[in-house]
Amino acid sequence: MQKQVPPLQRNDTLELAIDTLGSEGQGIGRYNGYTVFVPFALPGERVRAHIIKATSSYAVGKLLEVIQKSANRVEPACTCFGRCGGCSLLHLAYPEQLLYKQEAVSSALKRIGGFQSPNVFPTIGMDFPYSYRNKGSFPFANVAGRVAFGFFAPRSHRLIPFSNCPIQRDAPLQVAQTVCDCANELGITAYDETTHSGSLRHVVARVSATGEIMAILVTKGELAQKERFVERLRACIPGLSSIVQNQNDADTNVIFGADFKTIWGKPYIEDVICGLHFRVSAASFLQVNAKQTEKLYHTAVHALQLHGTERIVDLYCGIGTISLLLAQHAAHVDGIEFVPEAIKDAEENAKLNGIKNAGFHCGAAEEILPRLVQNGLHPDAVVLDPPRKGCEPPVLEALLASGAQKIVYVSCNPATLARDARILADGGFQLVSAQPVDMFPQTAHVETVVLLSKGEIDSKKVRVEFSLDDMDMSGFQKGATYEQIKAYVLEHTGLKVSSLYISQIKRKCGLDVGHNYNLSKKEDAKVPQCPPEKEVAIREAFNYFGML
Repeated sequence: MQKQVPPLQRNDTLELAIDTLGSEGQGIGRYNGYTVFVPFALPGERVRAHIIKATSSYAVGKLLEVIQKSANRVEPACTCFGRCGGCSLLHLAYPEQLLYKQEAVSSALKRIGGFQSPNVFPTIGMDFPYSYRNKGSFPFANVAGRVAFGFFAPRSHRLIPFSNCPIQRDAPLQVAQTVCDCANELGITAYDETTHSGSLRHVVARVSATGEIMAILVTKGELAQKERFVERLRACIPGLSSIVQNQNDADTNVIFGADFKTIWGKPYIEDVICGLHFRVSAASFLQVNAKQTEKLYHTAVHALQLHGTERIVDLYCGIGTISLLLAQHAAHVDGIEFVPEAIKDAEENAKLNGIKNAGFHCGAAEEILPRLVQNGLHPDAVVLDPPRKGCEPPVLEALLASGAQKIVYVSCNPATLARDARILADGGFQLVSAQPVDMFPQTAHVETVVLLSKGEIDSKKVRVEFSLDDMDMSGFQKGATYEQIKAYVLEHTGLKVSSLYISQIKRKCGLDVGHNYNLSKKEDAKVPQCPPEKEVAIREAFNYFGML
């Protein structure tokens, strides 16, 4: 058979109308019926593109010029946009990002899952979709004779250095910059993967809701001048409570090696989620967007409509975040997780919160769940939050054999979610609803909470209103005082706000101002208005305390 010649070739240049966005947020157009992907182009635009890859079925083009702009295009709030490999949607207006993610979930459920009319709710977004990442993972490289940190350019290991990032919290960036400065002062070089020389490979930094910071230094071999490193980090980073070294001597793209060693402070940091306290160790997984995590977990628990008598299984439970939240509303929860360090954290977290009706099992879900079912465990409901690859077939088989009447499937990959939902639907479950949650603003990634049931459920009751009154979330009292709001804003932004400003923003949001602020009785009184940056900070505090 003669090989089909694509209508476009590498290095061709063409004008193209963009029709839609792909699964990675890239623009998609058609050239005589032939699919062309153009990253950073938007639907409704006409662009000029340079073809960098051409196959028999599709081509990839580099955006050269936007000839006709979309009304939804915005100026990206980052000088590294398009170069660093992150934030693929920073040029798209945020309301349109939310619509895109809703459609991405709906499209996957239709195309891959075969569900004709899936009930997909509008995406739950953020009021301020920036500075949300509480964790940063930064590679190092030697640039112009100095150690620098940044992100890798798309599909390469070429470092794009930067000092600011619109979606990162300040603390992870401060950790990375301090490590660079210290390394340059001490003459310590970055790891070079071409020569396998040098020491510093990555730094991973976490910051918790309590303000604690963990720095994880990933090195080839031992960390030289370790004591001076520790001394410098402690002196320069307020809130630092843990420094961990991970040694990775392998020729690999995987960030971490097998062993973690605490070289100063605690082996964990403490975080607060939905009013519960958690210890998070270096190897443990935790969602990177604290505000949206609250909404995600609230959605997952609320979807089950628990009565307090249920036996629940939480697959891929991590450090027990969802398990312990479920335990407050169920008779018993069994958490299953593959990572031993995470299971240890989960058990400690149960003790920390005084929760005695949760037990944890260490091992692969595809091994532990079938064993529990064979031994007589028949849960009323199952919650699962698998990795991007979705569930292994034995897990789905065990779910179908477990007798569970409800399943809440939390997914970060619409494609594998749709695939697994179809298998579960063929096994007797009904797809009730899908709720996208924007955990990763400015990117194409979306988290989704799907409810599947064998019984009759009113899908209208699954849609969650975030009053947080339905659950015991002691850390989010709607009656936050003016002083509490001031303290939160100062701690998280460094800004001082007055009761006057808080009252003004309360009025804008339709909230009761209480007795802390009275309008002047003088008609011509000149009242100072809250500056925009302080308004953003106050609104963030309102969200934190569950007032919006």
